[in-house]
Amino acid sequence: MKSILPLQRRRLEGFTLVEVLIVMTLIGILAAISVPSYKRSLIKAREAVLMEDLYQMRRSADAFYADNARYPDSLEDLVSSKYLRSVPKDPFTRENEWDCLPPEATDDGELAPGGCYDFRSLSDQVGLNGIPYNEW
Repeated sequence: MKSILPLQRRRLEGFTLVEVLIVMTLIGILAAISVPSYKRSLIKAREAVLMEDLYQMRRSADAFYADNARYPDSLEDLVSSKYLRSVPKDPFTRENEWDCLPPEATDDGELAPGGCYDFRSLSDQVGLNGIPYNEW
């Protein structure tokens, strides 16, 4: 039989306090690095959804104008006329309410008929590009 000296004996029952503290510190550092990146990616995703929703609503309003020679009075007109399936939710306010801008005057000073030429977000937050979402 082989004898083991007390100094060579190693306990295999668990981790030391120093080992646990080192691992916890490394996990904390990795979390501190990754959380801001994760939050930024969430904002970028919401901005992409906002841009796509605005594009689809504006495109639908233009198609409505091409078919009816007037702009819709509200987003509900676009839904009831089947230009949109439903009014999308604003990804920042989480509501399906949008700012409806009337048509601008043409060169001869007349307004195009209808009430909603353009749509904007009601959010007062500022985008990553420095432009408020209600100006997109």
